[in-house]
Amino acid sequence: MTKTVRAAVAADEAAAIATLTLAFAGDPATRWTWPDSQDYLSAFPRFAKAFGGAAFVKGSAHLIGDHAGAALWLPPGVEADDAALGDLMRTTASPPSMVDGAQVMQQMAGYHPREPHWYLPLIGIDPKHQGRGLGGALLDHGLEICDRDGALAYLESSNPRNVPLYQRHGFEIMGRIQFGSSPTLVPMLRRPHRRR
Repeated sequence: MTKTVRAAVAADEAAAIATLTLAFAGDPATRWTWPDSQDYLSAFPRFAKAFGGAAFVKGSAHLIGDHAGAALWLPPGVEADDAALGDLMRTTASPPSMVDGAQVMQQMAGYHPREPHWYLPLIGIDPKHQGRGLGGALLDHGLEICDRDGALAYLESSNPRNVPLYQRHGFEIMGRIQFGSSPTLVPMLRRPHRRR
């Protein structure tokens, strides 16, 4: 498996979203939102497109291997499609996430940096290829761009297992996001590094 990272093109979008759907199938936050497997498989691709799909338009969606992993980075000033996200949640989310999700989203918004920053809403590796360093290589590629631009990088880790990976790449924990029945999300910020 090659660790070569490349920018996704329009023809890659469906395959990249399929990879992310596989990668997030065991994620605590997404499965709290869609605990039923059929609901999850139906809703998650639309969620990924609304949450990070602008990366395909902006040229900031990255792939590793033959669609073994994908990262959707939103450049400074580019945001998720909040209207599409809101509509999707209202029509597909589980009752507990409908009740507590608005507070979780409000907390998420409170942690987003006010300064220009690169936001990583989604990064994932197909479970078949996990444990081979692909996630780290994919993350490094995006962070090189942040460092080149002297820009902050921000994410929320929705899976506690991934926090150490992000910390190894320079992200620092800002706090915890949790409300009611929700799992905990960890907002993390990385200041730009000087590359030699």
